[in-house]
Amino acid sequence: MFVRAAGLRGFLARRYRGSMTVIRLADTTWERIRDLDPRRAVAILPTGATEAHGPHLPMDTDVTIAESMATAGAERLSAGGRVAVILPALAYTSARFAADFPGTIDVSPRTVNALIVDIARSLARSGFETLAIANSHFDPDHLGAVHEATKEIRDLGILSVAFPDVTRKPWGSRLTEEFRSGACHAGRYEGSMVLARSPEKVDLDIMLGLPPIRASLSEAIRDGKTSFAQAGGERAYFGSPGEASAEEGVETIGILGDILAEAVEGITGTDESDE
Repeated sequence: MFVRAAGLRGFLARRYRGSMTVIRLADTTWERIRDLDPRRAVAILPTGATEAHGPHLPMDTDVTIAESMATAGAERLSAGGRVAVILPALAYTSARFAADFPGTIDVSPRTVNALIVDIARSLARSGFETLAIANSHFDPDHLGAVHEATKEIRDLGILSVAFPDVTRKPWGSRLTEEFRSGACHAGRYEGSMVLARSPEKVDLDIMLGLPPIRASLSEAIRDGKTSFAQAGGERAYFGSPGEASAEEGVETIGILGDILAEAVEGITGTDESDE
């Protein structure tokens, strides 16, 4: 599996390497940002958590996936004539469901909301007119904070914002069967994308030996559960980790990139891209 994963990782690197119209903010200069055409530029903020992802995946799994989504979306936007600027990821956020697992960083929703709004204000001062959020963390407190932040950004007229929440229609229907089942934390869905992007971070021996946990996090949330343990994930995973594959990960990253680009392309004067 590692040989195949390494080959697919090279494919991703070739496909998604930086171009003249895909810029990583951390790697560029202020003058290059100053000189961007605001009508073509879109800032992309990857958002994820630093939290437990089973005994086999790294704490930055969400960030790895969000950055992959951002990169794939940026390439598609670039092909359409946009200049995509990928921001450093927001790696600390609300993670109440995983908060009891050592290493998880849980930030209050109020802090997350304020940080995203402040990021948008700074981008607007730099001349940006559009922000896209590439999110791969689905804790309800985090999602609520991001939605509140995007609403505030719009209401204050700071800039246009695209936030395709894949837990909502129509976006989620395009993702994998495991994702749609709700049993998808550190399982096949997420494990496949980490194998595609960063296989060296996966403990494959442990992954292949983990039994499936079919309990749905979505149903647990609706039933009022507030932690992975309460939902049946005592080792901080749900789904079928042993079924993960780099091939599926490449395909899913591509779909997430398409979703992000389509959300940006769909922004109009009414700006309803997170519905």
